[in-house]
Formats: sequence, C-alpha cells, structure tokens
Amino acid sequence: MRLTVLGATGSVGKSTLDLVGRTPERFEIVALTAQSNAQELADLARLHKAKLAVIGDESRLGELREALAGTGIRTAGGASALVEAALEPADCVMAAIVGAAGLRPTFAAASQGSRVALANKECLVSAGHVFTSAVARSGAELLPVDSEHSAAFQALAGADPDSIEKIVLTASGGPFRNWTHEQIATATPEQALKHPNWSMGAKITIDSASLMNKGLELIEAFHLFPVSVDALDCIVHPQSIVHCLVSYVDGSVLAQLAAPDMRTPIAVALAWPDRMIAPTEKLDLARLATLTFEPPDETRFPALRVARAAMRRGDTAPAVLNAANEIAVKAFLDRRIKFLDIAALVEDTLDAAERQGAICPAETLDDILAVDELARYLSEDKLSGY
Repeated sequence: MRLTVLGATGSVGKSTLDLVGRTPERFEIVALTAQSNAQELADLARLHKAKLAVIGDESRLGELREALAGTGIRTAGGASALVEAALEPADCVMAAIVGAAGLRPTFAAASQGSRVALANKECLVSAGHVFTSAVARSGAELLPVDSEHSAAFQALAGADPDSIEKIVLTASGGPFRNWTHEQIATATPEQALKHPNWSMGAKITIDSASLMNKGLELIEAFHLFPVSVDALDCIVHPQSIVHCLVSYVDGSVLAQLAAPDMRTPIAVALAWPDRMIAPTEKLDLARLATLTFEPPDETRFPALRVARAAMRRGDTAPAVLNAANEIAVKAFLDRRIKFLDIAALVEDTLDAAERQGAICPAETLDDILAVDELARYLSEDKLSGY
C-alpha cells in the first residue's frame, strides 16, 4: 500500500507509523508532513524511507532540508506544500492534521478518489455536507479513525439504513466524571489533562474532560452514517472498552470492544476489509469482570448540550462551535478562563454568530473557512468579558 501520513508527528501519525514499522513490507511511504517539528519529521522520513517530507511552518524548511541532506528525500514547506503532499498519488492518506489547518490538505486527499483514513474532526464537524459531497464526487473511500466511529463502522458493516434504530457512542467521562459542579468549576489545566484511559494531545484531552469531544463526535457520526440526529446518542462508559453500540429494529445490539489504544482503529482503516496485526492489549473479560454504563450529565458538562444544540441547528453552526471551542480551550490552557467558561464562551459565540446571520448554509470550503475566521474573531472579542 502506498501511504501518505498528514500530521506524522502527532499522536495518530506516530501510532500509524508504529504499525507501519512493524510490517514495513506492506507499505510504501509516499509523503510525511508535520507542522513545525522538523527534526522529528526528518527522523521519521528517514526511518520509513519516505519519498517526500513537508513542514507546514515554512521557516523550518531549512532545518528540515539540512536534516535530510544526502538522503534523496524531497522536502517542501508551507501551507500549499501540505496540499501538494496530500495530492501525491497514494492508495491511502492518513488525514491526521489537527484543527482547521487540516481542512485544505484533507479535501485535497479526498479529491484523489483513493482511501482517506479520517482522523481530522474538522472536515466533518465544520465542513460536514461540503466534505461528504466532495468525497462522493471523487469516489473516495472514507474510513473513520476515531475509535467510536471506527466501532460504529464495524458494527454497521453495510447494514440496510432502514434496519438501524440508534447509534450510541461511548464516553469515558474524563477525569471529572465523579466531580461535583463546584469542583469542576475550579478545575486546573493540569487536572483536566489527566485522562484516566487515553493518551492524547492536549486539545482533545481537554475536550474529553468537558465532554465537548462527544458532542463533536455526534456531529461527525451524523455525516458519516445514514441516520437522523434523533438516532444518535452517547453514554458514559468509564472503562473505555465498548466504543460504540448499534441498535437494530429487531432488538439486536451490536457492540465493538477493544482496549483503549488508537492503533486498533488505525489498523482497521489501513487494512479494511482485511485485518492486520496490531500490538494492542488483548481483552480479558474475566479479568475486567465488570463493564458499567451511565447517562451523561449535561448540567455538570454543559459542552455536550451546547454541541447537541449546534448539531440540531445545522448549517454552519457546527463550524462556529468548533472554531469557538478551539479558542476557548486554548484560553483555558493559558489560564485566561475557567473550565466551565469553555462551554459558556462557545455558546456566547454561537449566539453572536446567529445575530450576525453567520449561521447559514455553506456551499464551498471557502464558505466554511470564512465562517471559521469570523467565529474565532467573535470568540476572541468575547474573551475580554470572562
């Protein structure tokens, strides 16, 4: 398989390349990209014999070229170079650039008509119908990499849409699952970054602590699977063993179980419809003994309520939600706002965008990016009031 990894130095990118390194005979690495870590990108490109290495921060291109001098690996830098890397002929593109910066490269990858292993949330949360329409036009194969969406994909396995009653994503509950509202209100970044089950980047770890990640994942699921908003739900499952449950009209419920390790859904996306060996912990249900479930509390975790409302509102509301949440999470990590202010700032931004007429249908990626920019401006403007 010819494979490109967009976002090779992030957690998903490194997990992908960990799998590649265990069975190198299965893969030919076409291109690897990173935003700013030139040395790590060079090390990975050399290790996996990449044809091309691209650094998003063009000021680091000199460092990348020096690190790869004499290897024969081509180098490039800048936002346009990331798009060009995504357009390199490949059988599969792992789209793992975090944030809105991943939109243009992932759209470019989809235009190839090959497989896109999607780990970038923004393409579905912010761009939604625009992205899925682009995928349909090119005939690309879209496989989700999030553990919950990969689980749903596996449990659905081509089922007739009329037979699906509900798709229920699971949430760990994060580090504050048993905290009181008062405790959550005074939570520090250090406390929020201590996820009980998963090892992830800072942004998604904070989203997990607020349950905003589950709201974003519900929006993604709406665009990935043939169900209505009302057929999507989530449930708190602290052990993170069951990743999704699909209920069918005959009363059957199919669930996908696996240890909390991103290499499992990545392996599914790389090998489907086959399976490949992944060095993940194998489940011992007798040792686990108990799997528990509980409803999410939208009073203590208002971000989930805000995200659900944006999903129901539709049009560009999820794009505003996503952009405002990025600003709010950064502000929390920078200690400019409190933890519960994240959801409040996002909701305030959505209200402001609605008043300005910015919650509206979008037809192109440029429409989405314009709304994203406006939402960031509105969020930054409102930060001074917190």
